[in-house]
Amino acid sequence: MKFSTRSRAQAGVAGVTGPARVDRGHRAELPGLREGEIAVIDRLDLDRDTAHRLLDAGVVAVLNASATVSGRFPTQGAQVLVDAGVVVVDQVGPELVTQVSTGDVLTVDADQVQVGRGRTLTGRRLDQETVAALLQESREGLTHQLESFTHNSAEFLRREQDVLLDGGGVPTLATRVAGRPVVVFVPGNDLETHLKQTRRFLAEQKPVVIAVDTALETLRKRRVRSDVVVLSGSHAAGDRVSPKALRSARDVVVRADRGASAQIAELLAQRGIRASTFESSATTDDVALLLADASGASVIVGAGLHATLSDFLDRQRSGIASTYLTRLKVGARLVDVSALATLYSGRVRPRHLLALVAAGAIALGAAVATTPVGQEWADDLGDSSSQFIDTIQGKFQ
Repeated sequence: MKFSTRSRAQAGVAGVTGPARVDRGHRAELPGLREGEIAVIDRLDLDRDTAHRLLDAGVVAVLNASATVSGRFPTQGAQVLVDAGVVVVDQVGPELVTQVSTGDVLTVDADQVQVGRGRTLTGRRLDQETVAALLQESREGLTHQLESFTHNSAEFLRREQDVLLDGGGVPTLATRVAGRPVVVFVPGNDLETHLKQTRRFLAEQKPVVIAVDTALETLRKRRVRSDVVVLSGSHAAGDRVSPKALRSARDVVVRADRGASAQIAELLAQRGIRASTFESSATTDDVALLLADASGASVIVGAGLHATLSDFLDRQRSGIASTYLTRLKVGARLVDVSALATLYSGRVRPRHLLALVAAGAIALGAAVATTPVGQEWADDLGDSSSQFIDTIQGKFQ
């Protein structure tokens, strides 16, 4: 994952200026977002995945009409942005997305947002201390969110029962997966670390590599070939994944909302990319797991997946149900990359066996030499060696 050097440089000054990129929906997809722009969104409780997409784009600031951390649950989006040095101002109000248009020049100074030279809006500037306090309050109010979890899971199971129970609607891959290990790489701050942890496993076991969204670009730069790439709808449009990188994968699978698959396939076809579509309301990460499971993977290693309770709760409501039920579906096949690094030390090589045999032979010889029989053998060997040397010397005299 890349981070904009420009965003880090400008975040520390009193005022940050840049052109606005406005998203008036509630999913904060922001297609076409470019480096140096200011993201203008209306997103209650910004999750970590969306925050990482904003960082990938190289934004210098994020302005939110709603509360980035509302207190309902400890969402991690604000923490990700603040830790990366991005200016974050939230609770600016609905006028932020109604009065600001894409391309307007904005100046952010403390909690003030100046639009051009005429209008000034006020919000709440988030820093490390503020975010920490908000997250602590959110953890205390978490009980209310858990009450709706059962209902959301039941609704997700109803919508996706064909996929979860029967494997229906899962595209067939050209890559042979059955009986082979699979490693699923998800974009995130720790992707480089995960690559180091799996380097030996990749070289020795030759698993199927599935890259999710922009993880494809990172793997390609590190000379790791992705057999399968799974894209969300926004990335399928070509926002952050280049056509050249997509063509390097044997299979391209696009997660699409139901009814939108034809449009996405047409967009990719115009770029010369042949792709399969996976219609599902599951998250893109979970679609990758379901794809590996339905294709018969012997084991699935997840690199960058949501593995902790905090990660699990930091999802949209549908995302929580998706993550929970997908983990139940995949079951014992799924192994986290941190466990792989602990358990897998590499396969046994021939030189390891030779060293073991040599050590055993030396130990056996030392043990035999301490016995009467061993000492007799040693004396006989010494006499034989002396006779052989005398014979050789006699021939040269």
